[in-house]
Amino acid sequence: MTQVRITHIGGPTTLLELGGVRLLVDPTFDAPGRRYSFGWGTSSRKTAGPAVPRADLGPLDAVLLTHDQHADNLDDAGRELLSTVPVVLTTEAAARRLGGTAVGLAAFQDAAVGDLTVTATPSRHGPAWAVPLVGATTGFALRPAGAAEVVWISGDTVLFPGLLAVAERFTVGTAVLHLGKVQFGLTGPARFTMTGRDAARLCRRIRPRHVVPVHYEGWSHFHEGRAEIAAAFPPDDLTWLTPGRPAVLS
Repeated sequence: MTQVRITHIGGPTTLLELGGVRLLVDPTFDAPGRRYSFGWGTSSRKTAGPAVPRADLGPLDAVLLTHDQHADNLDDAGRELLSTVPVVLTTEAAARRLGGTAVGLAAFQDAAVGDLTVTATPSRHGPAWAVPLVGATTGFALRPAGAAEVVWISGDTVLFPGLLAVAERFTVGTAVLHLGKVQFGLTGPARFTMTGRDAARLCRRIRPRHVVPVHYEGWSHFHEGRAEIAAAFPPDDLTWLTPGRPAVLS
């Protein structure tokens, strides 16, 4: 079994410690209250700040950045942090924009961080028609040396066939799922992240031991919170993290 220590900092931002490696996912450390544009007339207001200050993170081996084009996954303070870490693993498009230590990965491409293998996994941040507007995103599968299982981070994604390919390639011990049912008035019923029901259907295929919901709170563009997500799963199937408090899963 793969043991991981997870600290939920807020939104999609998590600190993962496994295989002797410390990874930060999607750094967001701006104060709450500001409204950010997401392009094409859409926007969202940040309603909660980070549970762990950036100054208290300690040394990091890498940042895993699911995408750089939306402030709820990379805000101004998060961008400042990128230059302080040895490597930023992200999409190929984001690596071109960011430069510096950013390395772009295609789907199912591997990179090594210490003794940890990081594999990019498919992600689609909305309906197929929206991909040219929304831009590329990625998830990540993390495998310590010699481990049979991975820790999987879905990234911002809807449920689509590419996502189900994760079940065919990996044995997932812990799944960290970006949820929240993101919707905008301008795009009507279109969804840009998974619902609780989507996540439950996905987990029936992937069958992880631990399912950790993140990125369902702290922003005004979410349309499902903890209650709706929990209602889609059997009792006790979900691992809810208290922001700022580390949890060890194995």
